Amino acid sequence: MDTYNVLVVDDEQEIRDAIEIYLKNEGITVLKAKDGIEALDILTEAKQQIHLIILDVMMPRLDGIAATYKIREKKNIPIIILSAKTEDTDKILGLQVGADDYVTKPFNPMELVARVKSQLRRYVTFGTYEGASAEKIINLNGLTLEPAAKEVTVHGDPIKLTPIEYKITELLMENAGRVFSINEIYERVWNEPCYNGENTVAVHIRKIREKIEIDPKNPRYLKVVWGIGYKMEK
Repeated sequence: MDTYNVLVVDDEQEIRDAIEIYLKNEGITVLKAKDGIEALDILTEAKQQIHLIILDVMMPRLDGIAATYKIREKKNIPIIILSAKTEDTDKILGLQVGADDYVTKPFNPMELVARVKSQLRRYVTFGTYEGASAEKIINLNGLTLEPAAKEVTVHGDPIKLTPIEYKITELLMENAGRVFSINEIYERVWNEPCYNGENTVAVHIRKIREKIEIDPKNPRYLKVVWGIGYKMEK
């Protein structure tokens, strides 16, 4: 793909403009919105496809958490949350409603660019992967993963996963029965060293369970191995 389109949503113009400068230097096209409502309007009306959203948490009219929730009702676009708060609860809330990653303000612009590029690679790969039809469909007692379609179903019913949730599910299903530590899951899925990634992985695991399990508290497929990590049951 020649170019990516990123929507930057922040009520501070200086931050929107600064992010735009860094992303444009990477050849990325930037659209900007000052709050969640304007962002939803752009997503509905924009002629070009939006490949990723950078979304501030604290905004007037419609904040980042509420906007993420509404976006996730219809779209699986990668979302990176920007938060001025450092508390884990704020980060976890963003991940719980469907964000793929978070960056805490004040942020290093180059770190944000690196995270954007990582999410874009993952998202576009899921959407444009060629030759996947030769990959084997995986079925674990009714839980099915089709690599060609990048689709997961439970007894035939499609499951709507975010790109990160899909990647974790794919990793565990392709290696059913094998236990992965939290660090290993993070490093394989995010493609970067794991520093304090426990909460991030745990939140995504919980969201996957809510979508694929009949009873998430007593999971049939995605099991925890206490003190070690997680595995997908054969």
